Amino acid sequence: MRTEDVLAAVATGLWHWDNATRIVTFDAEAARLLGLPPTRAELTESAARARFHAVDWVEVQGIIALAQAEGTLAEARLRVVDERGQVLRTVRSRARPIVGPGSSALVGTVQEVPEPQPGTSSARAPVTGDWRRNREAFLLDAGRALAEARSTAEVLRVAAGLSMPGFEPSGLAVFGLDGARVKVIGYQGYRGEDEEAFLSMPLDAHHPAAEVIRTGRAVYLPSPEDYRRRFPALWPMVERFGRRSWAFLPMINAGQTIGAWMAGFSMPVSFTPDERSVLTTVARMLAQALSRASVHESERELTVGLQRSMMPTLQPDIPGMSVAARYVPTGGGLEVGGDWYDMIPLPNGRIALVIGDVQGHDVRAAGLMGQLRIALRAYASEGHHPDAVLSRASRFLAGINASEIDGADPEPRFATCLYIAVDPAGGTLDIARAGHPDPAIRLSDGTMLVRHTAGGLPLGIDPDTDYPTTRLVLEPGETMMLCTDGLIETGGHDLETGWQRLRTVVEGHRPAEDGGSNLDELADALVQAVHGPSSHYTTGPLVDRREDDIAVLLLARDGGAAAVAVAPRRTVMTIAQAEPERIAEARQQLRVLLHDWPDEDQVDSAVLMVSEMVTNVLVHTDGDAVLTAQVSGPPGARCVRVDVADGSDELPHRRHPGEMASSGRGLVLMELLAGAWGVEPRGAGKNIWFELYETAPEPADVYEAVT
Repeated sequence: MRTEDVLAAVATGLWHWDNATRIVTFDAEAARLLGLPPTRAELTESAARARFHAVDWVEVQGIIALAQAEGTLAEARLRVVDERGQVLRTVRSRARPIVGPGSSALVGTVQEVPEPQPGTSSARAPVTGDWRRNREAFLLDAGRALAEARSTAEVLRVAAGLSMPGFEPSGLAVFGLDGARVKVIGYQGYRGEDEEAFLSMPLDAHHPAAEVIRTGRAVYLPSPEDYRRRFPALWPMVERFGRRSWAFLPMINAGQTIGAWMAGFSMPVSFTPDERSVLTTVARMLAQALSRASVHESERELTVGLQRSMMPTLQPDIPGMSVAARYVPTGGGLEVGGDWYDMIPLPNGRIALVIGDVQGHDVRAAGLMGQLRIALRAYASEGHHPDAVLSRASRFLAGINASEIDGADPEPRFATCLYIAVDPAGGTLDIARAGHPDPAIRLSDGTMLVRHTAGGLPLGIDPDTDYPTTRLVLEPGETMMLCTDGLIETGGHDLETGWQRLRTVVEGHRPAEDGGSNLDELADALVQAVHGPSSHYTTGPLVDRREDDIAVLLLARDGGAAAVAVAPRRTVMTIAQAEPERIAEARQQLRVLLHDWPDEDQVDSAVLMVSEMVTNVLVHTDGDAVLTAQVSGPPGARCVRVDVADGSDELPHRRHPGEMASSGRGLVLMELLAGAWGVEPRGAGKNIWFELYETAPEPADVYEAVT
């Protein structure tokens, strides 16, 4: 008797689905159950699909895909419909995938089953709506939680907290592959003394986790008898945990099995196709989350190593000075970039402070930064002047760009840099600048000034660029801030609004009661003003995503509280004949110096007189103008004095301009607006000055000239 005849006697039909030809073959009984004539039939996939309810067909596709992936039996309940879509009967189909050389197929049976009566406690059908909705909600929540986990520990914590719909596991374990051995990465639901159950094992061990990793197929053990039968040597160790069902699933990422996930249940679980589908999906999400976490942790380790090797150790014992620094990467990729700072001992007992920014936020920028930092240290250690150090560094970077023009990254890179030679004894600062933001000085009374300095092009653009130097003096109680543009411009700010944001932080900083600088607190406050509070603001790396790298370097000249209290507020700048546009900078510097002056009219008068004085020097002499502005005295009785010196011996004289004249009113303005003013001839040149008083006396009505 044929197999078909035996199956037909129990109302069971056979079918065969060829994946290559997309032809489904039904025997006579299967055809009858599908509402076709009771003879052997061959249908296309679309014609076979038309014989089933659309909802059931979508469901069975997922079940078949799962069975093909696991090499297990696919079982589903389907409703058969006629040409008008009316349900004829309900059948149960069981199928197993058959994979051969260059071909694959499904072979199965189909059998009519009675419709479940309302209110009965029949087994859950795979098309039941409530369970499916709960499953989808669970998978959505699990996927979101695992996607946010950034470390292996976080992934395992999320996995331990998963609450599956209807069959929550009471024990979990994650196995990873380490060479030729299987090791437990983490587990949940077991006591510490149970650790021997999770010892590492060779990949060829007779253990369900090892078998899953070897084959890439899940192992389902619905009952203790199944476990005892398949893994008898392990059963005595597993029996004491009291579990009733187990599922071992492969964790597959990018087509590779990277481990296994075990879910143990205290209640019997039959592992229906829906349940297997949920477990398989969770295993794949775990694999992806663990792979992401592994990559992130590797990048983090590499980042920390790079930063520790590239960031210098600050010299803490500078006589009469203190220093602090912070480096904050963007957070993208390897979290390293082209920003850096450095502190270099010089041969003459001085020190050099360097801060710079290589174009880009990638590994190449970090590599160029490392090379440039080494070159700068070498040039500085040879004793070169600041302008010579930057000139040599520019030629060095231009040479690297030229040598890489035919490489994988032909785009040349440039770098901005600020190099300062510091004399700790006198507070003298010799500054050379290559396209970098100017330094800022916090005066002893808390006022912050951006000190404009001479400079040249960024390093690497023109190997023959000159870098003029500017000399400043850091007075006792003053603090200098150097930073990269990431600290200024992050958050949509430009240079003007960015400096204003930092000015608020710097001027709001309070030194220690003993007159100390509290530089570490100020450094943290500057970074927090840009990115918000964090416990990680140190010289080490941060992990939050940012728009640009940040490097900030602070230098404070120590001074006792008494010395700080009486120190005047002062700014000095030179306006060259070829730089008339810097007159606007001089006006701005004076306004910042007088930011807390109570009389706005006096501030406007001071700005107007400075503009006249400097313009007269540039128009009527051949030399540069040196501007010195100083505020001194106790609050309420302060005096602002402004001096403009030049190299010409010709003294100004009063003129009587006509109504339409465009010049000649400078001294008239001085007489009208200044509290006192005068001209002082010097050995080479002269100095014209004026004073304004917080409790202003009557304006001077005589022209004072010291001869």
